[in-house]
Amino acid sequence: MRIDIAISGDHVNADLVKGKTVIVVDTLRATTVIITSLVNGAKSVVPVSTVEEALSIKKRMENAVLGGERKAKKIEGFDFSNSPLEYSKGAISGKNVILTTTNGTKAISRSKDGNRVLIGALVNAKAAARKAHGFSEDIIIVNSGTDGKFTMDDFITGGAIVEEILAMGKAELTDIAKTALLIYRSHRDIRSYVKEAAHFRILEDLKLDDDIDFCLQKDIFAIVPEFDHGVIKLTEGQISLL
Repeated sequence: MRIDIAISGDHVNADLVKGKTVIVVDTLRATTVIITSLVNGAKSVVPVSTVEEALSIKKRMENAVLGGERKAKKIEGFDFSNSPLEYSKGAISGKNVILTTTNGTKAISRSKDGNRVLIGALVNAKAAARKAHGFSEDIIIVNSGTDGKFTMDDFITGGAIVEEILAMGKAELTDIAKTALLIYRSHRDIRSYVKEAAHFRILEDLKLDDDIDFCLQKDIFAIVPEFDHGVIKLTEGQISLL
């Protein structure tokens, strides 16, 4: 088994992910939102790249709500922003969440040619590692990044997932995967590292400290959503409410 990391969604193409298990990470905040939504009883999450696509799908999908952001702010006319705290059981249980974000949903879409596409974050790092390891094939962790660029928050999450995979058995690591692992092992206080990230400061300036605190919790959920044919759901046997 070989583990690699893509530093942003813009670096992903079909050849990079073909034949591999993909774990898409957007810790601050899209993949955390997706995981939280399904934990709290959403039927599905439909990730899309544009606002126009989101509005079009809503017209033909039952029990649909709109969520997402542009420049870290709620999109006008949408039901929810990109804050995981808004996706409570009372708000989204039984709903189909149509989600569009600047980076995360694009990274998911670009990863579609992998053997399977799992949704990961710090909140489910151990579960994502366990599920990916169970397929016994090469793994690539796709960091969503910010505007096509490297992000520290996704990188340290990748390191956390790599460490959890290695706890289950040996694996060959690419140089970038080794570096992410070293970063994680050197910064067990994840916030002390992530606070230096540009995207962290953007959220902090917007007074989204509660979102940051929530997203930087490790292993609070044991589910691993999977993206398939344009929709993210829990696979059979996973329990949404812990």
